This record gives sequence, structure tokens and C-alpha cells, in this order.
Amino acid sequence: MSAEKILVSWRKKDFKAIYWLEGEEEYYIDMLMNYAEHQILPEAEASFNLAVFYGKDAEWATVLNACRRYPMFAERQVVLLKEAQHMKDIDKLESYVESPLNSTVFVVGYKAKSLDKRTRLYKVLGKHAEIFTSAKIKEDKVHDWISELVKSKGYTILPKSVSLLEEHIGNDLSRIANEIDKLSVNLRDKKNIDEDDIEKYIGISKEYNVFELLAAIAKKDLARSIQIINYFESNPKAVPIQMALPALYAHFSKVYAVYGMNDKSDNVLKPFFYYNPNSLKQAHDMMKNYGYSGMEKLILLLHQYNLKGVGVGDSGTSGASLMKEMVVKMMVE
Repeated sequence: MSAEKILVSWRKKDFKAIYWLEGEEEYYIDMLMNYAEHQILPEAEASFNLAVFYGKDAEWATVLNACRRYPMFAERQVVLLKEAQHMKDIDKLESYVESPLNSTVFVVGYKAKSLDKRTRLYKVLGKHAEIFTSAKIKEDKVHDWISELVKSKGYTILPKSVSLLEEHIGNDLSRIANEIDKLSVNLRDKKNIDEDDIEKYIGISKEYNVFELLAAIAKKDLARSIQIINYFESNPKAVPIQMALPALYAHFSKVYAVYGMNDKSDNVLKPFFYYNPNSLKQAHDMMKNYGYSGMEKLILLLHQYNLKGVGVGDSGTSGASLMKEMVVKMMVE
């Protein structure tokens, strides 16, 4: 069952006795935990019938005793176990999982990993609990995810603004959601998010970012590329090399893949580049200015400088200096 379906069932007051929320993507686990803590029970009932534990501090016996209590003046109680991956003797929960109370909604958040499926606890959970696994979103899905989240909050957003968020933040869904919440608070009556809003309220420069660096490289504009990298050097937190190179690779690899497509028309390529006219233009510029062999060279250079950026074959050159050296080799040598 997906996170959305769990929320739908909760809103309908349709509850299972145990929910086991696990996986690397914390966003959905936090979302479900937050709803369980603040929305399942009316405020008047929560003071008597809500118990919240944290795995690092909680004793398994105390958690089980809370689960086995009957609700006070209410139909159900809610017991939350957050950060359960830090709990000692978590396997001791097995006895309750085998025979839970229907009047208790027990929600467990097990972050950053999944429980070993070979354990008896996992097998018992499979029989008696709703297990939700929150997997990391794939990088090629982040763009659409941002657009859908913005839409769900009643706003529209320009494709380039989506790209700015994606390239600056990556696939950290919790951070993306926080930044969009920040935008929604500041926008007030405005309903369309543009680059000026991204720059003003989140602090991502609309002139000096990875997207603009991509455009400069695509046009073989060395002076502009160096200018942008100089900005990165003056603002180390803006775009470190560890963030820039994966973003460059994501675009370069897409352009490289186009050469293997039989149909290279814009109608076919538009969805490939998220219906972003700027990304599509960059792709055309790169194909025109570099060609197939040139794209192979660019990707190889990215690989080499990614290794240097983590200290392989390099004696400590700064990230900005490595990027300057890289773009020179891309365009000149």
C-alpha cells in the first residue's frame, strides 16, 4: 500500500492495528507519522490516548505496555514509535505484533533502512501489519515530483524554476518540500512560482547556477562558464563540485542517449527533457556544438573530474579550480 492510500484509509477512519514504515526515503515516513500524531485523534482525545516514543530512549516493555492499554473515553488510542532503527531489542515487539489490540493503532517508523527480511519479526509483521517501504525517488522522477507537489498546494511553477530547485537540492524530498512551504508562506496571493521567487526566498541565484552553467557549456561559451564557476568559488555553499557534476552528468547522459534514438523530433524529445524548452534547447546546442564523439569526451571528463573531486589522483585542488580546468578541456583541447 502506498503512502497516499494509507492516508486515504486513515481519513476514512479505516485503521489496521499496526503500521510498519521503513526505508531510505524519510519524507513519506515523516508525512505519515505527522498525520498519525496530529490528525487520527481529535485534540480532546489525544491528551489521554496518544503515546509517542523514540527508539533511542524507549524500552521495549514500556512501548508494549502502552500498546496493550485500552483507550480512555474514546474508540481507539494511537501509539507511535519514531526512529525505531535505534531501538535495542526491537525483536521483542514480536509478541505484541502476533496478537495486537484492535483498539490500538501502533505506527512504527524505521528510517534509513529496512528490517532484515530473514528475521522472525519481519515475518510476523508480514502476517499482522501493514508494511510500507519508502524507497528513494529516482533522479529522473524528481522533476515531475516537484511539479506535482507545487500543483497540490494550489500553485503553478515554470519548468526552469523546477530545474533550479532540482539541481540545487537534488532528490532530498523533505528539503524540497520545506523550501516549497517557505515559498508558499511568502508568495501570499501570487500563484505562479518563477525564478525571481526562487532567488528571493530560497537563495538560489537565477544567473549563477548549474542550469546556467549547462547553457554556457552547451554554447561553448568558455568566458561565461568561468564567470559562473567564479561565483561558485565565491559562494562555496551555492554549488559545490559534488553537487554540480552529477547535475551536469544527468543532462549530458540524456543528450548522449538521444543519438541512439531513431526519432529525434522535438515531439519525441520534449517528454525526455521534462517538457522544459530550455533543456531541449540546451540539448540541441550540445548536439550541434559537440557531436557524438564530443559528448563521449564530455562524459569521460566528468568521470575523471568527479574522481579528482573526491581526492582520487589529485592532491587537494579546490573544487572550483577543478571545474575551471574541466570546462577548458571540454571546449578548447
